[in-house]
Amino acid sequence: MAKYGKWISGAIGWWLLGPIGGIVGFALGTLFDATNSRTSKPQPAEATHRDGFTVSLLVLMAAVLKADGKVMQSELDYVKKFLVQRFGAAAAGRHLLFLRNVLQQPLPLYDVCGQIRSNLNLSARLELLHLLFGIAAADGEINLSERNIIKRIAEHIGISAADYSSVSAMFATVDKSWAYKVLEVERSATDDEVKKAYRRMAIKHHPDKVAQMGEDVQRAATEKFRKVREAYEFIKKERAMS
Repeated sequence: MAKYGKWISGAIGWWLLGPIGGIVGFALGTLFDATNSRTSKPQPAEATHRDGFTVSLLVLMAAVLKADGKVMQSELDYVKKFLVQRFGAAAAGRHLLFLRNVLQQPLPLYDVCGQIRSNLNLSARLELLHLLFGIAAADGEINLSERNIIKRIAEHIGISAADYSSVSAMFATVDKSWAYKVLEVERSATDDEVKKAYRRMAIKHHPDKVAQMGEDVQRAATEKFRKVREAYEFIKKERAMS
């Protein structure tokens, strides 16, 4: 438990309250080491934002894994690989153990999503959505139950239908219209409209938007930003745009 103490010690943050706080308390058994107390020095704001984001991701990830009524070891293996790639081996080990504990309890998904919506900005919520699609696609396919639960999560955390469709399209490049969906424009859009859409989406998904969540989350956001650029380049090539 000591390694978790460093993660949450002194954190007087939103994620220790409400339904997420209850989940954390159940999963870890205790929120603080014996050597710590609620009078501990609060974490810096950046650390609280980062940890709140990470806990939110793990709780929502558990909901996606449980979507089809069972959790396979192969799925957990993919999750571990996913977490190592994005957060490093040491952090991934802690996160996976926490996730296993979360999977053992019922999740009040609507209430959890409401808490996330109230405490994370749109950029952070979009990154959560992107990461959830990433883990669902880790085995090469996003099945219907996974897609449905992610769509429910998106709705409850305040993601618009257009933004949901945009992020979803980043994982459906076999669809001939995927690039247009990523940029949130129709195939009938003019070249100027495509260029404006790209600039708008590049700003919306720029990694700097989640800088307050820490370097690991910012690195993960780079993948989403790169997909926006890839969509634009695809359309430029298709249309022979300058």
